[in-house]
Amino acid sequence: MTSENRQAFRDGIRDGIPIALGYFVVSFTLGIVARYVGLTPFQGFLASFLNNASAGEYVGFALMALHAPYFEIAAMVFIANARYILMSAVMSQKFSPDTPFYHRIFVGFDVTDEIFGITIARQGWLNPFYNYGAMLVALPGWSVGTALGIIAGNILPTAAVSALSVALYGMFIAIIIPPARKDKIVGAAVVISFALSFLAGEFFSEISAGTRTIFLTVVIAGAAAVFFPIANK
Repeated sequence: MTSENRQAFRDGIRDGIPIALGYFVVSFTLGIVARYVGLTPFQGFLASFLNNASAGEYVGFALMALHAPYFEIAAMVFIANARYILMSAVMSQKFSPDTPFYHRIFVGFDVTDEIFGITIARQGWLNPFYNYGAMLVALPGWSVGTALGIIAGNILPTAAVSALSVALYGMFIAIIIPPARKDKIVGAAVVISFALSFLAGEFFSEISAGTRTIFLTVVIAGAAAVFFPIANK
């Protein structure tokens, strides 16, 4: 490893530590949900290691709790994580043309909102070792947090586990409220999604919850994109 790569690697670890701490807290509550589904600590660790995405994992665990078919779980996780395709496309433009393909693959393995943010903020060509440094601390933070959440769910009293599980819902409220307040279109889409989800559950209960969620997600997001596209700045 060259001195430049070593420095980039150290920078990645430095910038990844705050991300890892945040991941640990959030994934701990995710582990509580995984415990309800019946996952073991190792299974929870592996799920978080291979799918480092809160929304995607939560959707997957929720559908597992409903005993949804594999296809529904895979389709919904894909939709929930689809934004990472766009992030990866943007990050690919940051690589020097002579960057080996395998570096692009390894960096693409762990494109998250936070790692994407610190990566894009760096000036000049992207050194993949910077991402490796951030991933080195971020991935264990997320994976270990999930496993410990499951362990805690198995040890703590039922009342305490129920209280901790509420924290994950608070996390998702914190995700949707800021953009909804800034953009009326986003806020309207959120309200419409709640209403249509309720109505779909009332009038189309014979259709599984996973299928209803997939359909509504695609329709609402697609309609918002067509009728209210984001203007280029």
